Amino acid sequence: MTGNCIIYGKNAVIEALETGTREFNKILIANNSRNDTKIERIKELASQRGIIFQFVDSRKLNQIEPEGRHQGVVAQIAPIKYTDLDDFIANVKGNIVILDGVEDSHNVGAIIRTCVCAGIKGIILPSRRGVLINPVVEKTSAGAVNKICIIKTNSLVNAVQKLKENDYWVIASDHHAKDNYYDIDYTNMNFALIMGAEHAGISRSLLKLSDFVVKIPMLTNFNSLNVSNATAIILFEVVKQGVKG
Repeated sequence: MTGNCIIYGKNAVIEALETGTREFNKILIANNSRNDTKIERIKELASQRGIIFQFVDSRKLNQIEPEGRHQGVVAQIAPIKYTDLDDFIANVKGNIVILDGVEDSHNVGAIIRTCVCAGIKGIILPSRRGVLINPVVEKTSAGAVNKICIIKTNSLVNAVQKLKENDYWVIASDHHAKDNYYDIDYTNMNFALIMGAEHAGISRSLLKLSDFVVKIPMLTNFNSLNVSNATAIILFEVVKQGVKG
């Protein structure tokens, strides 16, 4: 098997096994993790799918993931398959989140996890300026990367224009906006929500294409809400209004 990538963490490995959309090479499990409920679940799922797993010294796992976040399990797995935007529009549809240059893998993983919980069907990532799917994203998402269409594009502007041509309303989150995020009626629209980079925010070209620009009102002038938290706040207003993705 060529082109392996690494995922680690019990929940990430379990979700990838349960979803069944990723090809596994093998799973490495720390010797001192034998009597663990989630490790037993991993062994069970691996056995059902005929996937090799082996027990190794935890030092081997630390060599693969030096920061020690592997939770006693590392899997060699095929890279995630990105969805084509045209295929998404034609066959999946549903609401979508666009990340404009989000650079922190933990934020991207947390946002993907929130999107799945809130019923969002797709997420668009730029090919160059920002983070694509990597082991940290997979771990932080707790396996949610396997439950949503992830679209990679060379041009967010072109992607947004294509969504608008296909009856999507584009909503940008920007702290300079006049309108609040909860003033929008999300119930009767297909929408694409744009969230900006941690420091730079959303690019001007995308703001100009947006149908709505909204903010999360702050009670103080300490305006530094984390982008993953901000995404969760807006998406669960959508859930509150009864939208199901």
